[in-house]
Amino acid sequence: MRLIEQIRNTLPPGTRLIEPFAGSSAVFLNTLYPTYLIADINKDLIQLYQHIQQEGMGFIDFAQDFFQPEYNNPATYNHLRNEFNSTSDPRRKSAIFIWLNRHGYNGLCRYNASGRFNVPFGRYNNPKFPLTEILVFHQRAQSAKFLCDDFRNIMNQARPGDVVYCDPPYIPLTQTANFTSYSSSRFGLAEQKELAEMARKLARNGIPVIISNHSTTLIQTIYAGAQTHHFDVQRNISCNGKNREKASELLAVFT
Repeated sequence: MRLIEQIRNTLPPGTRLIEPFAGSSAVFLNTLYPTYLIADINKDLIQLYQHIQQEGMGFIDFAQDFFQPEYNNPATYNHLRNEFNSTSDPRRKSAIFIWLNRHGYNGLCRYNASGRFNVPFGRYNNPKFPLTEILVFHQRAQSAKFLCDDFRNIMNQARPGDVVYCDPPYIPLTQTANFTSYSSSRFGLAEQKELAEMARKLARNGIPVIISNHSTTLIQTIYAGAQTHHFDVQRNISCNGKNREKASELLAVFT
C-alpha cells in the first residue's frame, strides 16, 4: 500500500479500528489496535478472511493443494474461474479465490456487471502460495470481526473510542479512468459525497474518520472542513507501462 506509513502516522489511538472498505487489509495488518471491525461489500473477500480466521492451518493446507505447477495454464485457469463463479461450496470458492489472485493478470480483483469474476490469465512462471502472509493474517484475525456489508451500515456501528479508516474506490483522475468494478456494486460520485457526510456526522459525535483518495479539486471540495494531508505517489496513468507520472493522493481527517 503506497500510503501505509502516512496512514499509520495519521491514525489516532482508539479501542477499535473500523475499516468499511477492507480490500487487502493492509492497514489492519500494519496497525496494533486492541480490536477491529473489518468489512467489505465483496462477499468473496470477507468469506475468505473468515475461513482463514476460523480454520487456520486446516484451510491453508486445503488451499495450498491448488498450487500445482500443472495447473498454471490458460485452460485450467478458465476452468477454475468458471468454477469460482458457479460453485455453492464456500470453502472451495475461497481456496480458488487465492489461486485466482496469484495466477490472474496483475493480481486484479474485478467483476463484470453480472457479478462474475472476469480477470484474465496472468501468464506467470511459477506463482507461489502466500503461506507466510496467510499465517500472519490468521494470527492477527483473532482480534477482528469480519462482516460483508455496505459502508453505511458499518459506519453506523461506530461508537466513541472507535477510529474509522476508509479506503473507498478512488474518484477517477480522468473521465476515461472510471474503474469501479472491484465488486458488482457501483461506487460513484453520490456515494463519495455520502461517505464524506457520514464522516462529518461521526466526527461530530467524537469519532475520528480518516479517508484516502486522489487529491483532485472535486475531492477537496467534497472533503471540505477536513484536515488534509497530500502526498505524491508513483503510478501508471495509462495502460502503457512506460507512461509513469506522479499523482497526488490525500488523507482527509475528520475530527
